[in-house]
Amino acid sequence: MDRRTELAEFLRSRRARISPEAAGLPLYHGRRRVQGLRREEVAQLAGVSVDYYVRLEQGRATNASEAVLDAVARALGLDAEERAHLRRLTRPARGVRRPAPPQRVRPQVQHLLTAMADAAAYVVGRRTDVLAWNTLGAALITGLDTLPTRQRNFARLLFGDEPAARALFADWPAKARDLVAFLHVDAGRHPDDPALAELVGELSLRSELFGRLWADHPVSDKGHTTATIHHPLVGPVELAYEALRLPEDPDQMLVTYSAPPDSDAAAALRLLASWHADPAPPLRDRA
Repeated sequence: MDRRTELAEFLRSRRARISPEAAGLPLYHGRRRVQGLRREEVAQLAGVSVDYYVRLEQGRATNASEAVLDAVARALGLDAEERAHLRRLTRPARGVRRPAPPQRVRPQVQHLLTAMADAAAYVVGRRTDVLAWNTLGAALITGLDTLPTRQRNFARLLFGDEPAARALFADWPAKARDLVAFLHVDAGRHPDDPALAELVGELSLRSELFGRLWADHPVSDKGHTTATIHHPLVGPVELAYEALRLPEDPDQMLVTYSAPPDSDAAAALRLLASWHADPAPPLRDRA
């Protein structure tokens, strides 16, 4: 994977999802060889030459103006996050590329995790690597504190054992798509990352679903939502999910699952925290 490949696949996927009729183009009664819009139709809608759009899609137009990028974004119906992704991919970093330093969590952030006794929390870094967690985080997402470092990665957790992930997350299809969308954001921020390319290749071979989602090219950063976890010890728990980028390292995100203090979900989290300290926690039907 490299920047040009990511850019080409992104723009092709967005062309494919728009019909000529939806774009307001005249009906074409002949045989169309591509799904969605052709390159020349995108160029027409954006008001640029076909040759220029082709070079843009191939990653060879590195001096595209803001006006041109806005016009292409409008033609393809891109939302705000997709527009930001397009700009990152068409504005490659200048200078000499250096190997990325090891991902480390600041001690103050680790202290913050420890202090969050009533919320399950962890820090996610590049490629969805889980870098740090608190007691409740390890209790809610079983295995965070026992898995080998390489396997402590959310993409591998979700797509390496899909039956277990489907059982854990109530809205599994949305969770799977959101994770792939986040990986594409990471690819836009670091398009020449060999470790990310290795991860994508590995999961594409292991999971047909991951391969389909990756090719569909969703793009979305983590945010906030309500998530239902079907935990094997306490059953279904509805929690508030928040993901916040750390200001001093935007490649790291603090993720929390929490519940109102007097709710059943909060009580379930307290049970999980107490059982996690027990080497042989009781089964739910023994609680």
